[in-house]
Amino acid sequence: MNKTGGAYAAFVLGGVFLKQPLVIIGGPTACGKTAVSVELCKIIGGEVISADSMQIYKYMDIGTAKVREDEKQGIPHFLIDELDPREDYSAAVFQRLAKKYIAEIAERGHIPVVAGGTGFYINALVYNNDFSEENKDYTIRNKLSAELEEKGGAYMYELLKKIDPKYAESVHSNNVKRVLRGIEFYRETGRLFSDHNAEEKKREPYYDAKIFVLNMERDKLYRRIDLRVDKMFEAGLEAEVKGLLETGISRNAVSMQGLGYKETAAYLAGEMSFDEAVYKIKRDTRHFAKRQLTWFKHQCKEAVWINMDEFDSAAEAAQYMAENIRSKN
Repeated sequence: MNKTGGAYAAFVLGGVFLKQPLVIIGGPTACGKTAVSVELCKIIGGEVISADSMQIYKYMDIGTAKVREDEKQGIPHFLIDELDPREDYSAAVFQRLAKKYIAEIAERGHIPVVAGGTGFYINALVYNNDFSEENKDYTIRNKLSAELEEKGGAYMYELLKKIDPKYAESVHSNNVKRVLRGIEFYRETGRLFSDHNAEEKKREPYYDAKIFVLNMERDKLYRRIDLRVDKMFEAGLEAEVKGLLETGISRNAVSMQGLGYKETAAYLAGEMSFDEAVYKIKRDTRHFAKRQLTWFKHQCKEAVWINMDEFDSAAEAAQYMAENIRSKN
């Protein structure tokens, strides 16, 4: 970590802000968030907290495009490889753990840099959403789990669309956890989860967050996604999924609902051909990237958008972002 970055971190954390400063790097999958976050940390004296809903899981490296040790370049990373794939991960868990790491990073005189594409998690952190009422009564949740087992994920997603179409638009049909949460909230309270989320967004930000959203020309992004999927299979995604299943991890586990894992498991079970699995992963990942962009456009009005096509490297984009951060002071 260079001296300039360390000095800047000390300046920022030295009482200039009333709230804890935080840098957030969001954007769609495959747009370069990992490389840019590392380069930015090298400049400003930062440490990375992952806001990815899948990279938290151990043993799930290829399908999550998990940052490698050499890619970290010595920058500390958190919320990577911290949970077993049998454990559930949620916005509430992310918020609790991220807040702990933010405090620890600040204690070291460094800047917390939250990087990832899971917008719901980022929102929960920045606005300190209240999850205190979650998980108190499992009756409805257990009934929903049984309903899911009996009727399947597609049925539950259609049910959510009827109950709360606005929330359903922001959720992928494969994201069973969020689909069930929307239905559960409605059955518990009689209120729409989309209304609840809108109310939460009106809260004052908990952190002094500087938000950047990375983007690039759409066709280029889609080509990068397709190439990434091809490279995942070349790197051994099929073997990774097979190994997870052989350890006894259920195909219904939250971790196994991630893009790439669900389709590969279906292929291994003989439910679709290899070519069909690859096609579905690419298609659904492109659709996911489009939804991510829509979310950031609607939810992060004050974000600085970074067109990656305008920079020759991640380091160049990071330098521009660092100058933007400094200009705030």
